[in-house]
Amino acid sequence: MNNLDYGIIGNGKSAALVDRTGSIDWCCLPNFDSPSIFARILDSQNGGSFRIEPVGDYRIEQSYVGKTNVLVTRSSSGAHAFEVIDFMPRYRTDEGLYHCPPDIVRYIRHVSGKPTIRVHYQPRPAYAQHVTRVEVADEFIKHLTTEGPYESLYLYTDLPFEDVVESRPITIERDCYLLLSYNQKLVRPNLSWIQLEFERTKVYWLGWIAKTNVVSPYQDAVERSLLVLKLLAYQKTGAILAAVTTSLPETIGDVRNWDYRYCWIRDASMTIATLTRLGHYNVARRFLQFILDIVPYKDEKIQIMYSINHRRRLPEEELTWLAGYEGSKPVRVGNAAVSQKQNDIYGVLLDAIYESLMTFHHALNNKDDIWTVVRTLARHVRHNWKELDSSIWEFRTEQKHFTFSKILCWVAMDRAARVAHFFRKPRDAVSFAALRDEIRADILEKGRDPKTGALTQFYGGTSMDAANLLAQQYGFLSSKDPVYVNTVMQTYETLCQDGLMYRYRTPDDFGVPSSSFTICTFWMIKSLYLIGRKAQAIDMFERVLEYSNHVGLFSEDIDFASKRLLGNFPQGYSHIALIDTALTLSDNPEWSTETNHFQP
Repeated sequence: MNNLDYGIIGNGKSAALVDRTGSIDWCCLPNFDSPSIFARILDSQNGGSFRIEPVGDYRIEQSYVGKTNVLVTRSSSGAHAFEVIDFMPRYRTDEGLYHCPPDIVRYIRHVSGKPTIRVHYQPRPAYAQHVTRVEVADEFIKHLTTEGPYESLYLYTDLPFEDVVESRPITIERDCYLLLSYNQKLVRPNLSWIQLEFERTKVYWLGWIAKTNVVSPYQDAVERSLLVLKLLAYQKTGAILAAVTTSLPETIGDVRNWDYRYCWIRDASMTIATLTRLGHYNVARRFLQFILDIVPYKDEKIQIMYSINHRRRLPEEELTWLAGYEGSKPVRVGNAAVSQKQNDIYGVLLDAIYESLMTFHHALNNKDDIWTVVRTLARHVRHNWKELDSSIWEFRTEQKHFTFSKILCWVAMDRAARVAHFFRKPRDAVSFAALRDEIRADILEKGRDPKTGALTQFYGGTSMDAANLLAQQYGFLSSKDPVYVNTVMQTYETLCQDGLMYRYRTPDDFGVPSSSFTICTFWMIKSLYLIGRKAQAIDMFERVLEYSNHVGLFSEDIDFASKRLLGNFPQGYSHIALIDTALTLSDNPEWSTETNHFQP
């Protein structure tokens, strides 16, 4: 396997990656950002996994139950066949509460004949740092750590315990199950209960996706992407993760290996904007509350990211005992970029607040809190927009006057002015709009290449940055504006290679980037479509869709030559942009935003 051929299952508390043969190679319990219990994806020898494999020569196929996050791996050989149905339970109880325990259900459904399987159950809690001991009790199989912080896991099954522990052959003649839980169960599960959990979880996902307000020629890709985004939403706090993995490299053997199991304000705000426009208001409301919870004080510095449980400190460390994905070291947990100054986050955050306010203001009872946050963010922009920063791509050593950051500062003040007008604060609206116009003039004076007329990566430079393609989406420029058209064409000429896009081609802290960035490819496709190159855009989009993995998922990067997926997975950013692009190519007017400045 060399293409991140994994399906994802999850329930808003955590998630797991299941490879196309049915091996769970990554999972953290009880939460998304907890230490891993399976990390074979980062160390094929010692990371730990949970495999259910057929004995003999079987054909193996994998797909989702349609319009759900329930994954089915089917094995067949002549008259013998069985399915492994993997899911993490999620549904609303009769009391209206969400049931999303730290459990993985592996429901083995007998299809025909007498297939034989082996169960290789090898959990390695706490990032596989220490030896794990197994204990077989009357009701469960327990694995626990022997050194370091104490961790334990419980496996419930109606298969013979010793056969599971010893990976002996087991002949399947009926439906059966394995249930992995972080918790010891008060009531021992049985097959009927497992089947009920399956049906209720399946119905939950079918009901959730049925609420989506979209019809597109690319319906399947859009719905799969929406289901991915929903899996990245943490139920407890409303935080949105960038991805469920850490340290999957942007290039094999490279050191660009980061932990993405956190809530980036930028990524999350873009996710919420997408979900809101498609009718999924509950997720948006919960994220808005997450924002209000992390920006409680008027003088507090806004970070670019937070833990899913509001934690501000995310110290970065290396797990030296893990070999890394295909030998790509180091394996990192935590993220030092948390301390960076990125002025674009104010714009994406205020844009999300504004969109949420316009969509369901009638249901909000915390408008005073929202207005305080808006004023706080606007004040940050007033004090910081002229300063150097690290910008969207998180340069670790060198700060510049990045054009994209300035554009998003413009967005921040434009949305702040709109919110002020909505709340009947005319003096604030005029003040915010005046600063917005000052920022716009500064960008058009200093952020353009005088020779090409295109927006550049940073003031005074000539290099291009794919992030500037968003100038139209945020309303800074119209798709008909010569500055925007020039930016699109110049970006395409300098950053596009074989239908895929670099973020930029200038050297950064780790050299020159060598893989394409998936979200940038979708940004370019949308931009080409909007400036009138519709046939080119559609052809480019349909080719990129073919580069997804076998169940329609995208990671952060795609290799230019081999087209294999690289980087953390599945990447929320990539699926956000896929949806946006698909709906633009569907000529949905909601997604063809043109400049519409607020005028006080």
